[in-house]
Amino acid sequence: MFEIETDLPYLAASSGAPQNGDRPPVKRAAAIAGLGVSLPGTVVPNAPIAERLGVSSEWITARTGVVERRVAAEGETLIDFAFGAAGAAIAEAAIAPDEIDVVLVATCSFDMLCPTASALLAARLGTGHAAAHDINAACSGFLTGLSTAAAMIEAGRAQHILVVGADLMHRVIDFDDRSTAGIFADGAGAVVVSAREGTSRIGPVLLASDGERGDLVEATRAEAIIHMKGHDTFRQAVERLEEITLEAVARAGVELSGIDLFAYHQANSRIIEAVGDRLGLDPAKVVDCVPSYGNTSAASIPIALAEARSQERLGTGDKVLLGAFGGGLTWGAAVVDWGDA
Repeated sequence: MFEIETDLPYLAASSGAPQNGDRPPVKRAAAIAGLGVSLPGTVVPNAPIAERLGVSSEWITARTGVVERRVAAEGETLIDFAFGAAGAAIAEAAIAPDEIDVVLVATCSFDMLCPTASALLAARLGTGHAAAHDINAACSGFLTGLSTAAAMIEAGRAQHILVVGADLMHRVIDFDDRSTAGIFADGAGAVVVSAREGTSRIGPVLLASDGERGDLVEATRAEAIIHMKGHDTFRQAVERLEEITLEAVARAGVELSGIDLFAYHQANSRIIEAVGDRLGLDPAKVVDCVPSYGNTSAASIPIALAEARSQERLGTGDKVLLGAFGGGLTWGAAVVDWGDA
């Protein structure tokens, strides 16, 4: 397991060697300063998918929780939605695009192998020559990006970092496969992580993997289609999310009862419910927007956060548990103090 600590000392110079060798170390904190989402305008209910699969709409909902999902239209790209989410997050952070030092895009459904989605997004946003790289940790990608951003901020190597989770999963599924056709969807979400004085508001972030079970969720380069062993994936997701939730709150020095909101990767309503039951969580504190949006992979956590905020369930200062599980296998969790106030 890889763990990123918070409140690490850093040298005030953000790049290069310090000009003053006697400069004392200081601390820099990382905080989420802005949040944005971008979703396709096309809403697809269960009925047409169910008809193709030879099942009922209710069958899909009972097994996944999904009632409807957003699907990108012909000609819309991953960068289109990443750009919309990023623009909203940057505006909320009240900074200009050229103040962004690093652009991170978490995705497993790239428009192209090269150039990277992050570089294309940085150019469209007008960030100048911001550093840019993509992260492929499947459904855990956004949390991996958030941990990377927090670490760079705390190390003093950047002032503002854009983290985007974006996936167009309808372009990498088999529409005749009952294990995937009814659950996956399209969308993007983004946050701006900025430097602040004081105590870091992100983490510790715990990340883990198990490549020996990677065949539970896989896609070959030749086929470029996601295949999933549903029952075994479900069991692994519930067990790993339960374990890492407990580890994350312990490392953050809080109790489960002290968490105001649980925003897990929106993989499947049954997974979210099972994790909540095993941990004894108050359902009112657990986000489940799977019925409306389906599984948007790396985009699902920021979409869940935006949904909770729109329902006035998330406010500045709230303690939020973020948890993710995805192909790889990869998983992780962190406690975040919401906002930068």
